[in-house]
Amino acid sequence: MPVAQRFRRRRAEEGDAGATPPARLHVVGADVYPDWEAVYRDNVDRVYRLMFSKVGNRPDAEDLTTEVFLTALRPLRVSASVGEVRAYLLATARTVLAGHWRRTLGREITTLDEERDIAAFEADPIDPRTPARAEAILGQLPERYGRILRLRFLQACSLKEAAAELGITVGNAKVLQHRALRQAAQLAEGSRT
Repeated sequence: MPVAQRFRRRRAEEGDAGATPPARLHVVGADVYPDWEAVYRDNVDRVYRLMFSKVGNRPDAEDLTTEVFLTALRPLRVSASVGEVRAYLLATARTVLAGHWRRTLGREITTLDEERDIAAFEADPIDPRTPARAEAILGQLPERYGRILRLRFLQACSLKEAAAELGITVGNAKVLQHRALRQAAQLAEGSRT
């Protein structure tokens, strides 16, 4: 029996042989995004900060942020409220992150600190004065300390790459980075008071 006949027969058996289903109404609040671009612009920093806090490096955080938005693009309704969109993106981010850990570590890590993730996701954007403040702190460090931190955190070099650039061993680069971070933290604390 052809598919169309089976479909018509099943509908007739269920009692709604020609009836159309009743329309469903969905109340949309005033706080909705006008389009996908607005969803992206408003949430990309939140998703990126969350991913960066979990993976600790810029390239992976950028890739995972892209994956979150591509994954959410199809099932997420633009007519959803801002809160629903953010909750869905956070849930999608958790799923994408679990997949990332499964691929990179060979096991799935699905337990995340939910309260901290939600707080980070809803936090305000980064202060625009932060790059200038970081540059001022790096300028106060000894030349080698500033160089290792620029290589590792601003240029996203691995320890091995940074060590090669500086002409030192990986172990020495670790020690240099640790000392540089400690001194930078002291300078940052001193500049706050």
